[in-house]
Amino acid sequence: MTLRAALLLCFVSLLVGCVSTGNVDPMSTSKGRDAARAAYVQLGVGYLQQGQTELAKVPLKKALDLDSSDPDANAALAVVFQAEMEPELADKQYQKALSSRSNDARILNNYGSFLYDQKRYKEAGERFLQASNDTLYTERSRVFENLGLTAIKLGQRDEAITYFTKALRLDPRQPRSLLEMAELSYEDRHYVPSRDYYDRFSQLSDQNARSLLLGARLAKIYDDRNKAASYALQLKRLYPGTPEYQQYLSEQ
Repeated sequence: MTLRAALLLCFVSLLVGCVSTGNVDPMSTSKGRDAARAAYVQLGVGYLQQGQTELAKVPLKKALDLDSSDPDANAALAVVFQAEMEPELADKQYQKALSSRSNDARILNNYGSFLYDQKRYKEAGERFLQASNDTLYTERSRVFENLGLTAIKLGQRDEAITYFTKALRLDPRQPRSLLEMAELSYEDRHYVPSRDYYDRFSQLSDQNARSLLLGARLAKIYDDRNKAASYALQLKRLYPGTPEYQQYLSEQ
C-alpha cells in the first residue's frame, strides 16, 4: 500500500470511528471535525515527507478551514513554505502555530532551525532556549546541539561547548556535536579529548571536507603518517576545490 493510500485509509477510518450509531454526519459533531482535521494534517504531512509540497497544501488548507488556529496544520504549512523558499510566509505560519501552542518544543525547535537558516541567529537561539525547557521532549539533545551551533555563530564559544556537552550527555551518538567538540578541543590544544571525539564521530558518520582536514591535523599531531596521508588523499580526491583542501595545502 502506498503512503497516500494508507493515509487516505486512516482518514476514512477516523471519520467512521466518529459515528457511534445511525447515519450521523461526522462533520456535524466537534469530535468528527477534530478527527477530520487531524486526518487532513496527517495527509498533508505525508505528502510533505514525499517532497510533494503542492499536494500537501490541499489537505492542510482543509484542516485550516476547519480551524484556522490549528497549530499542527500551521506548523506543517510553515515547513511547506520553507521548502518552497517562501521565508515570509513560513515565518507567518510558524508564528500562527506558536500563538496557539506557545510552549510546543517541536514547533519551537523547527522555528528555531528556520530562523537559523535565515541567519537570524539571536532569534533562533531564543526559540531553541524555549524548546530546551521541555525536559520531556524526546529530541531535546538536538535542541542543545542547535543551541551550540547558534552560539558559535554568535561568537559565544564557551556557551557552545556547554551546549554541545549537554547534547552529548543526553545522546552520546550525535555526529555533529562530536565533530564540533573535536574541533573546539583541537583549537584549545586539548588533543586527547579531540581525538576521542573525532574517533567517536568517525564511527557514526561518513567523512566530509571539514572532518578530513581535522583528521589530517590530528594524525600529524600524533605522528601517524599513514592516517595523515590517507586523510589528505581523500580530501584531495573528494573535495579538491574546497576551502578545507586549500587550508590543508597552506599548512604543509
